[in-house]
Amino acid sequence: MNHSSPRRGFLHRFLVAGGAGVAASPAVAAQAAAARLSIHNVTAYGAAGDGTRLETRPIQNAIDDCARRGGLVYFPAGTWLSGTLFLKSNVFLYLDAGATLLGSKDLNGYPVTVQAFRSYTDNYTDKSLIYAENLDNIGILGHGVIDGQGASFKGPYKVRPYLVRVIQCRDVTVSGVTIRNSPMWVQHYLACDGVLIRGIRVHSRVNSNNDGIDIDCCERVCISDCDISSGDDAIVLKSTADRPTRNVTVTNCVLSSHCNALKMGTETNGGFENIAISNCTVYDTRLAGLTLQIVDGGILDRVTVSGLAMRNVGAPIFIRLGNRARPFQEDGPRPGIGRLGNVVISGIEAVGASKTGCAIAGLPGHVIENVTLDNIRLRFTGGGSAEDASRDVPENPDKYPEFNMFGALPAYGLYVRHARNVTLRNLHAAFEQNEARPALICDDVQGLELAGCSLDSPEDGPAIRLHQSRDVFIHGCRVPRPVRVFLHAAGPQTQALSLIGNDLGKARQPVETAPDVPSGALFLDANRISPEAA
Repeated sequence: MNHSSPRRGFLHRFLVAGGAGVAASPAVAAQAAAARLSIHNVTAYGAAGDGTRLETRPIQNAIDDCARRGGLVYFPAGTWLSGTLFLKSNVFLYLDAGATLLGSKDLNGYPVTVQAFRSYTDNYTDKSLIYAENLDNIGILGHGVIDGQGASFKGPYKVRPYLVRVIQCRDVTVSGVTIRNSPMWVQHYLACDGVLIRGIRVHSRVNSNNDGIDIDCCERVCISDCDISSGDDAIVLKSTADRPTRNVTVTNCVLSSHCNALKMGTETNGGFENIAISNCTVYDTRLAGLTLQIVDGGILDRVTVSGLAMRNVGAPIFIRLGNRARPFQEDGPRPGIGRLGNVVISGIEAVGASKTGCAIAGLPGHVIENVTLDNIRLRFTGGGSAEDASRDVPENPDKYPEFNMFGALPAYGLYVRHARNVTLRNLHAAFEQNEARPALICDDVQGLELAGCSLDSPEDGPAIRLHQSRDVFIHGCRVPRPVRVFLHAAGPQTQALSLIGNDLGKARQPVETAPDVPSGALFLDANRISPEAA
């Protein structure tokens, strides 16, 4: 984002100062004048701010007038009832402390707006409270509130407006405000270049599809220091057209969701590239804390996630390569199966995860590649049965992807299937209730490394189960309490299993192999073995 122009320079200084006192401060007024920016108080255009009458027209007049020179449209303390407002280039809405921009309950106040950029979201709502398309240098600032009165809107997508919709815009800033009670998605940024979202609070659990932030087919996006409690996914990256979402950072956020906290998908046509997520806390989230998926074609490549603390989540991690294959235009061709790889996830601490477990699941012939999990500590509620441990897991290639799409997994911790080059380093898994399932199952995995892992396991079961997996290197691992067997291997394609330098002193048997495992598939050296096993 380029801050070199006078307008951007003023905005930068304004944000660093916190934006305080825009109406009364001579210093801010002087800065605005020096940068050739104007301040337009909505009261000067006839808006009263008493919340009793619709004030769309005077507010829009302030925006239109401000657009002539560029500057701030200022909302002092009060309640400003409005329908759709159309932003203009070089205009920033500023909501002062005590100001509430209140969305009208009358759907007639939200005209249909059909954007030029075509994507699958054409099928969603075509109305919004704040709308911007093909603009430069715009934003929403301040310490006030945007409230959509979302509980008042009942019915399908088209009768429930977004609160903020920004399409094909450049240099977009949203900072400091509270956004709440949306009828639909809270805010949607589509095909934008240069988006900064910082220090906002989102609280929206009053209707369906209450996503907190949707970043869709955008480039150069920075999201930081946000507090989001949402009825649907909290922060979700999408690609609802054939343009990737890329060069995105998400950091220092506090998240809670009735669905997923951090998600890529479900729409993935354009894919995701160069994404970095760090230093976030997740709590009271019904589905996954972190979801990475490709199901409508597209490529997920170069994604790093680090420093997440989670409490009470359905699953800490869910990674899925599927084949829903939904085109981004209804009359368009179905996409082929995409690719998912080059993912590094580190520094995850999670407690209170559900019984289901975590899945990293590709498809036969379409594997997830190059995934590293490092320094991961997961505690699950447990409670899995022997029937859970022995069940066959359906492929479900075209099923809607959620962490629970396969049912209770046969591993209480991590279930990896159809993958290549998977590294699990310093993985610690444990459970609360009685558990009959192993900590880790790998099925059709080529190139697996386990290093320094500690896997709590049921006493009568294996800690690890491998099926049709090859080129496996397990070293420096241990079981923290007694277990019948450390590793169970099966399948005629199981080859090249090496266990070197592990502490297996609490395993009565280090390895057991099914009759279909080829002879010579196993190599053991320098492991600490239980005297009972010896």
